[in-house]
Amino acid sequence: MSLYVVEKLVDHVLLLDMRGEIILGPETATLRDHVKQLLEKGYRRIVLDLWEVSYMDSVGISTLVECYAVAQSRGASIKLLRLNRRMIDLMRITRLSTVFEIHETLALA
Repeated sequence: MSLYVVEKLVDHVLLLDMRGEIILGPETATLRDHVKQLLEKGYRRIVLDLWEVSYMDSVGISTLVECYAVAQSRGASIKLLRLNRRMIDLMRITRLSTVFEIHETLALA
């Protein structure tokens, strides 16, 4: 399954509504390139909505961390939104829940 990304600008926050899988291959390249392009355009508040992400492998996790690090180095932030049960478990197991801000609603992000 591919990764589909839809951009939505909401109150100066760029929301990336993501659907599909974040796995080794074009899916991780899509995410990485998308985030880098947004940072180059000057967006500083990016929220990734992961509710419709059905699966993420170790390369997907690495890509999220890479995007987070690049954003931080440019004075921007990346937050995670609406994680499904599988993504919540993944963030806890990898302890990335201590790195990323994770929110249930966009208003809180």
